[in-house]
Amino acid sequence: MKITKLELFKVPPRWLFLKVETDEGICGWGEPVVEGKADTVRAAVNEMAGYLIGKDPMRIEDIFQVLYRAGFYRGGPILSSAISGIEQALWDIKGKFYHAPVYDLLGGACRDRTRVYCWIGGDRPNEVGQAAKEKIAAGFTAVKMNATEELHYIDSFSKIEAAIARIAAVREAVGPDVGIGIDFHGRVHKSMAKVLAKELEPHRPMFIEEPVLPENNEALREIARYTSCPIATGERMYTRWGFKELLAQGIVDIIQPDLSHAGGILETRKIAAMAEAYDVAVAPHCPLGPIALAACLQLDTCSPNAFIQEQSLGIHYNQGSDLLDYLKDKSVFEYQDGFVSNLTGPGLGIEVDEEKVRAMAAIGHDWKNPVWRQEDGTVAEW
Repeated sequence: MKITKLELFKVPPRWLFLKVETDEGICGWGEPVVEGKADTVRAAVNEMAGYLIGKDPMRIEDIFQVLYRAGFYRGGPILSSAISGIEQALWDIKGKFYHAPVYDLLGGACRDRTRVYCWIGGDRPNEVGQAAKEKIAAGFTAVKMNATEELHYIDSFSKIEAAIARIAAVREAVGPDVGIGIDFHGRVHKSMAKVLAKELEPHRPMFIEEPVLPENNEALREIARYTSCPIATGERMYTRWGFKELLAQGIVDIIQPDLSHAGGILETRKIAAMAEAYDVAVAPHCPLGPIALAACLQLDTCSPNAFIQEQSLGIHYNQGSDLLDYLKDKSVFEYQDGFVSNLTGPGLGIEVDEEKVRAMAAIGHDWKNPVWRQEDGTVAEW
C-alpha cells in the first residue's frame, strides 16, 4: 500500500482537516492545526507531502522519525502540529486496514469508558454558576473555566477576589463532588499565581491549569508550596523531549499534551507512559474538532493514567459549527453520566462526512485569537 494524495480542508469554526489517500482505496483523516495559524500549518503539511507520496502508510514510526528528525530543525507548534495530523491519518488508515480501533493496535483497552468535561464561562468568565448548573443537568460531572481575565505581573487584589467569587459560585452551584478545572491559561504571572493558587484551595479545584506559561515551568515548584491543588500543564509542549525535564523534576501532577500538537497518537502514548512512570496523570488537551477528539479517545482508552478528557461541544470558540457537525454518526460521542464509551469502529472510530467537509471548506475561516492589553497599554497574555 502506498500514499497517493494528501488533501487539506480549512473548515469553520477554526479547524484544519487532512485526508490521506492510498492506492488501495483506504483513506485516513487527521487534524493538523495550530489555532489561529491554520494556513501556516497547512503550508508545513504541504511541504512534508513531497516525502510522503509513494511511502507505505503502515510504517508510522519510520515516517514520524523522518518528518521529525530528518529536517534538521525540529519541534515547536507548527512542525509538531503538521506531523501530528499526518500521524493521526496514518493510524486511521492502519486501523481500517486491520479492521480494528487504534487502541487495539497499541495494547488494547484498559477501560470501558472515558470521563469528559466541558467548558463554561467563555474567554472572560461570566455567569459561570448558572452555566455550571446547566452542564451538570445535561449529565456532565466536571467542568472547566478560565480563572481570570488579563493580569499584570503585579495586579489588583480585587481582580483576585473577583476570580475567587466566580469560582465559589460554581462550587456552590454544583456541590462538593463535581470536578472544577481552573485554567489560568498562562495569563497569570508567578507573583499573582501564588496568590490565586492559595486563595483557590478552599474551593477544591479538580486541578489548576497552566498556572504560568510553559516557558516558566520552573516556577511551578514555588507555586506548589502555596497549594495542595493538583497542578496541570502541557498543552503548549511538544513531543516526549518537551515533557522530559518537567516529569523528571516532579513538579506537576497532570500533563495535558494535545494530540494535534504534541506529535500525534503514538508520540503522546509514549509521553503518557513516561508520565505513568512518574505517577503523573494525563488529561489530553482538546478544544478542537471531532478528528482530534477521536484521536484523544484512542489514547485514553489504552492509557491507564488518563483520567479525564477535554472536548469542545458547546465551547465558546465554536461559532457557526460545532463538534458533531462533520460526523455521519454523531452518536459515537454520546455522553452518558459524564462519560463517553470506547469508540469501537476501525481506525479513529469515526466516519467523517466528507460532503459536509468540502461544503464548509468552501466557506473556510480566518480565526485569530484576540490581542489583549493591560490598562497601561502593554500586551497581555490571552
